[in-house]
Amino acid sequence: MIIDCHGHYTTAPRQHQAFRDAQLARLADASLPAPAPAEISDDEIRESVENNQLKLMRERGADLTLFSPKASGMEHHVPDPETARVWARVSNDLVHRVVGLFPHYFAGVCQLPQTPGGTLDDAAAELRRCVENLGFVGCNLNPDPSGGYWTSPPLTDEYWFPLYEAMVELDVPAMIHVSTSCNPSFHTLGAHYLNADTSVFMQLVQADLFDRFPTLRFVIPHGGGAVPYHWGRYRGLAVRMGRPDPSEHVMKNVFFDTCVYHQAGIDLLHRVVPADNILFASEMLGAVRGVDPETGIAWDDTKRYVDRADLTDEQRHKVYEANTLRVYPRLHARLTAEGR
Repeated sequence: MIIDCHGHYTTAPRQHQAFRDAQLARLADASLPAPAPAEISDDEIRESVENNQLKLMRERGADLTLFSPKASGMEHHVPDPETARVWARVSNDLVHRVVGLFPHYFAGVCQLPQTPGGTLDDAAAELRRCVENLGFVGCNLNPDPSGGYWTSPPLTDEYWFPLYEAMVELDVPAMIHVSTSCNPSFHTLGAHYLNADTSVFMQLVQADLFDRFPTLRFVIPHGGGAVPYHWGRYRGLAVRMGRPDPSEHVMKNVFFDTCVYHQAGIDLLHRVVPADNILFASEMLGAVRGVDPETGIAWDDTKRYVDRADLTDEQRHKVYEANTLRVYPRLHARLTAEGR
């Protein structure tokens, strides 16, 4: 089985965004009525997925995708907690409907109702709802709800511990994923996402989070940001700071995905990072769409790059299936129960 651990519902029917726009309009003008979630038919959901994600999965050979709401649309920088609660619930419920309509092809990963400086009580509650009631297998965790201004403490701070406690109890991982950038210095897709991936890894190098939470698991997407390319820097900094080697200190709990959109990048990822720590992913339809004019390969057809990487059959099996089932045990349990 080929499992894509990183997919977003970027093609949701337009009524969903209209509801969000109405939410934001009411925040600007309290005299407006509270909007109701959009009425979206099953046929509209089917059309939005069959002509996009599902079509490409079949063409490219992926069997199942871990599916979450649109990352840039999470918009955690909006400071109102009630708005965040409703938006996360509605977005997650929509993903749940996709999974219900296409259970063979999708498993749910939830958006959390984070706000800048807000408590994590709502996030933990929504995580529980999605896992226990909707059958979701993981969550997306934003280390910078401010949207590019980094007002939150590092992920190793006690501020985050209530959420980690829920993750450990439920035995689900988090994909580290920021949302849209409000800082004009950081392009959302080309800078902010990769900045977050890289910054979080360094936060983990500097502290002992996994001593406190030995079963906590993070997936750092987009190939781990700059980390594989600068692996020597992180090892050297760890030595300089008197910290343990990241290979032993961090990588028992941290995994990278394959959302790297060229062959040289995928090859480097696999040369530097052990096969046990790499999960297949494409992020389609996500940040980079279209075809590379030099190769004729779609940028986000990452399976083509992984297939061409110098891997043994055992390593390729780990990347395509085994690692994801190990990192997402609720997915493993679900597929086992289904006889898959």
